[in-house]
Parts: sequence; structure tokens; C-alpha cells
Amino acid sequence: MCKNFVIQFIYLFMYLFIFLILFFISSCKDNSMNKNDLLKKLTKEQFHITQEKGTEAAFTGIYWNHFEDGMYNCVVCGEKLFSSETKFESHCGWPSFFSAMDKNKIQEKKDFSFGMTRIEVMCKNCDAHLGHVFNDGPRPTELRYCINSVSLNFEKSETVILGSGCFWCSETVFEDLDGVTDVTCGYSGDKIENPTYELVSSGRTNYAEVVKIIFSPQKISYEKLLDIFFSSHNPTTLNQQGNDIGTQYRSVIFYLNEEQKITAENCKNKIQKKFKEKIVTEISKFKQFHKAEEYHQNYFKKNPNDPYCTFVIKPKLEKLKIHLEK
Repeated sequence: MCKNFVIQFIYLFMYLFIFLILFFISSCKDNSMNKNDLLKKLTKEQFHITQEKGTEAAFTGIYWNHFEDGMYNCVVCGEKLFSSETKFESHCGWPSFFSAMDKNKIQEKKDFSFGMTRIEVMCKNCDAHLGHVFNDGPRPTELRYCINSVSLNFEKSETVILGSGCFWCSETVFEDLDGVTDVTCGYSGDKIENPTYELVSSGRTNYAEVVKIIFSPQKISYEKLLDIFFSSHNPTTLNQQGNDIGTQYRSVIFYLNEEQKITAENCKNKIQKKFKEKIVTEISKFKQFHKAEEYHQNYFKKNPNDPYCTFVIKPKLEKLKIHLEK
């Protein structure tokens, strides 16, 4: 009995040993294939910095003094990492941001190389080395993400500010569209500083609940976004969308430049032919945008079973889906 047990144990150990060897060989092969694929995809400098944790020389990268509107994406996997809205001039010679697009898209770990203690920043999706983060940035975060230009690709973007009733609905309508890179709930239409949801809801301001949409014009046009805007709410009811009543729920387009203004007016005139009632959508010059409280952001995704989400937002999404399929 004891002898049989020893023999079975030896066989089990042999099988486990063989399995580990095969797993190791397979792992090495996969890593080699990944390395070869990356060598084909990336330049030598891109590979050195993102895979071997190198650093480009200060004041040599293409983005250190670059301030166009857009998104900075991981050069390896394309993940959207930083926005031009958080980029600032730090005079350090590398692109600097006071915040990442989404904390969940980057990872940080201690780096003890070169006799220093720093915090390394990597793309969470593909582990590409990006740079380091320091505690000497501006408010509100007081952080400075010091990133290598070589580890980034820039994607030009534009911004549009739209109000179509409750911003929970508006956000859900636009956030998953191909070409839309970010949607933020907030308030626009007044000059009062630091508005709160309670103040805006009281009707004592001229603020409207809006969404700030950042989009890539190469993938989706401003005209297409306005078409979806007019199709996803009732633009003929003054200061009202369903049971949501008040100036904060008005239909409004805040234009950021004359080109947006002309396009908005043309789209409004064009869409009027589809309605019997007069469209009352306001077209006004953009003043300022204040981000709404954090619990308003991604409300539908965080609260899918909320009665408002079930009986108001979901039917609106179904209606929009039918429109987009036409």
C-alpha cells in the first residue's frame, strides 16, 4: 500500500514537472512572438522607451510644447490616456499633465532605478512604460505626470456643449458612440461660480444641465452629433423634457466658435421640417462649463436598475437605436 502510494506520488511529480517545463517553453515563445510583433509595429525609440523603460532627451519630443485640442493615446495599444485639457507647461522638457483621463487606465509603481525613488507610470492595458508622476503639479491635483512624447500618439479632437433635459439621459445617449472620446455632465449658461446641483435645480440661475462631449472629427462629425441631439429629445417643448420642468432642462446648443454656430443654425432649420411644432432649441455662445458632482457622472451605468433609468433612459436609448439604424 505504501509502495503504491510512493509510485503514484513520483508519477504525479513527473507529470507536474513536465507540465511546468512545457508551460515555461510556451510562455517564452509567446513573449518572443510579442516582442517580434512589437519590433515590427514600433520604431526602435518607441520600443526602447515603452518596453525597456527608456527616457527621451528633454526638449526633444514632439509633444513637449504641443497644445492642440485632443487626446494623447498609448502608442502601443491605442488606449486613451491623457487629455489636452489637463496638459500644462511645466518647463521640464517633457509633456506634462495634472491628471490622467481615467485613473483605471494607468498603473503606478515604485521605481528605484538610478539610485532614486520615483513613481513609474504605465499603461494598464499593455504595460507600456510612459514616464513618471511627481507631486509638484498645479491644482486641483498638484500632480505632474511627466510623460515621454514617444510613448504617445496624438488624436485631434473637438468639443461640443449640449443640453437636452436631464444630463443623465444626455450622457447615456452620447457616451458609447464611435468617435466620442469623453462625455462629462455639468452646467453651462451662467457666470455664477461653483454652481451646485441644488442651486441649479432651484431655478434661481440661468444654468442648464448639459453634457460636454469631446469627439474625434475624423470618426464622427459635429453635424452627426447634432442630428442625434435633435433626435434624442423633444426640441419643441420650452424648458421641459417629459416630467422634468424648468429652465435647467431647456434644449440648448452652446457654440464654441462661429463655425459651430452656423452649423447649429443650419441643422436646426433642416430638422424643423420633421416637426409640426416650432423648435425652441436655444443656440447661444458658450460662457463656461462647470463639471457636475461626481455622483452624476456615468449615472446610468452605475445605477441601471434605478426607476428613472428603467422607465426614462432605457426607452430613449431604444428609440435612438432605431433612428441610428435607419
